[in-house]
Amino acid sequence: MNEAAKAPWHLWLVGGVSLLWNAVGIFSYTMTELGKLDALGMTPDQIAYFDSFPSWAIAVWALGVWGAFFGSVLLLMRSRFAVHCFAIAILGLIGTTYFQNVVADVPADLQSAGLDMAIWVITLFLLWYAWTMHKRSVLR
Repeated sequence: MNEAAKAPWHLWLVGGVSLLWNAVGIFSYTMTELGKLDALGMTPDQIAYFDSFPSWAIAVWALGVWGAFFGSVLLLMRSRFAVHCFAIAILGLIGTTYFQNVVADVPADLQSAGLDMAIWVITLFLLWYAWTMHKRSVLR
């Protein structure tokens, strides 16, 4: 049986910061699904946009945010299943990106290419990071 390598200091930094980052996605998703967007200061047109999501778009959004959140939790727990969760998050992100760019008519005030790019870069980084930590036997 292989003994797990010692966790490097950056595992805790990446895990902690990514957990906070992904908690924002969970908060956004949860507030939307609970119908509490007015409490966030959204306009009626913005709320109508989110209310118009088809079930499959909600499902891929859930895969993305929950996959990433649990990936961060499992990364901090040093579990190899963090890789699987981040891969699921990528699948959710692919579906969400398809919905936003091909299917939906996203209101101009909700469009943010910078935020979209940041989400992609961070999620891909987290998948790569978890995979690298697994290959180095840091994740069990």
